[in-house]
Amino acid sequence: MSPSVPEIHARPTARVPRRLRQEVERILFTEDQIAQRIRSMSRGIVRDFTGREMVVVSLLNGTVMFLADLIRNLSLPLRLDFIGVSSYGAGTESGDLVFTKELRLDVRGRDVLLVDDILDTGKTLYQVRDRLRVLKPRRIKTCVLLNKAARRVEAVEADYVGFEIPDFFVVGYGLDFAERYRNLPFVGVLHPHVYARAAQPIKPTRPGKTRAQG
Repeated sequence: MSPSVPEIHARPTARVPRRLRQEVERILFTEDQIAQRIRSMSRGIVRDFTGREMVVVSLLNGTVMFLADLIRNLSLPLRLDFIGVSSYGAGTESGDLVFTKELRLDVRGRDVLLVDDILDTGKTLYQVRDRLRVLKPRRIKTCVLLNKAARRVEAVEADYVGFEIPDFFVVGYGLDFAERYRNLPFVGVLHPHVYARAAQPIKPTRPGKTRAQG
């Protein structure tokens, strides 16, 4: 691990809001800690991209909060576009990658900063990066908020990393579980019982009866 990337055990603890304690086990990174880390990352990005034709390409949807804070700290001219990808359902395992939105901007000959929320198996970043290379950019640099190296399947590493994390199921600050929790201002660990329920097969019901929701 690079010494410039904060280690998770060095983080001071913060209390989970009472309304979330049955679902969120603990907070890994607070809003203030995330903001401080993004400012630090941004300085390195500005240094590396100064004088270049920069295009920020962000993956939808989990990057929205991270992206907004990141580009506010990039004090250089840039263009912004999005690629839509989907690889997660209601469960915890990744599936086949589906592209739901393509780039509108021409990135040929330009420097691309590819932004994602989390790098875990590497499957998404690997395929998206290959798709971008076909468009002939000058170079591609990758930036992620979280790096979960324990789950890596593809040989992919990010150029800029916010935080290294163990194999926790994390939510908040744009990251979701079944499209929930994206709006939390912090990154937290989801209680296992929350996502374990989603992994259980649904039993067939008797004719004429409806299963209760929740």
